[in-house]
Amino acid sequence: MELLRLCFVQTKVTIGSFQHIIPILFAIGFTIFLVKYSKKHFNEQQKQKAIHYLGWVVSATLIGFHLSRILFSNYNFKTDLPLYLCSLMALLIPFFTHYRKYWMFEILVFWIIGGTLQAVITPDITHGFPSFDYFRYWVVHLGLLSIIFYFVFELKMKPTLRSVFKSFLALQVYVVLMMVLNYLLNANYFYLNEKPKSASLLDYFGEWPYYILVGQLIIIPLFLLIYLPFFLFGKKENLLSK
Repeated sequence: MELLRLCFVQTKVTIGSFQHIIPILFAIGFTIFLVKYSKKHFNEQQKQKAIHYLGWVVSATLIGFHLSRILFSNYNFKTDLPLYLCSLMALLIPFFTHYRKYWMFEILVFWIIGGTLQAVITPDITHGFPSFDYFRYWVVHLGLLSIIFYFVFELKMKPTLRSVFKSFLALQVYVVLMMVLNYLLNANYFYLNEKPKSASLLDYFGEWPYYILVGQLIIIPLFLLIYLPFFLFGKKENLLSK
């Protein structure tokens, strides 16, 4: 019991710790189970309901966390609004899981895989297990990944090369909006004014404003890298169908 306490109860989640690895393993297992169970037991309507409910779980967890902060903590509208990319996607994900529009998928597949994976690899969690912040962080980030992979593997949505550039342009709109909001609030949403305090990939991109420029330069190559498996798998399917 003492070993478990030392493994899980700490003030900050460190890379490679039990608090880091176990939620990832759980999410991988959950996603594989959900896809396989859906294939065997769900009709199309049930599949759509299942993923929509999961979307609401992700969104409700985020909303509940912010409400609890507003009611019981010192909520700072300059730093705490759910406007960071993953939080914003968590708020909007029920609209996607309900309407299932392809243009939404084109944007989200690259945002979620590109942005959320970075957050999963280098977690920024101040208070570890069993805090609400800990559960909020993993439910949001891993939940978004589970949802997008469900659309890929079970609902058979695939991006095209054009989707890469659509997603990139949509991201630029988001960046401009955050720049305006940061100026009005003197805030740092999307880390446009300062890098996160915890370790992140931005640490390798230099100081401000160079890390923003480097980040922008690698977005399209990153999105193309994400698109590559879809492209290769699509070519393989075309060859097999001939």
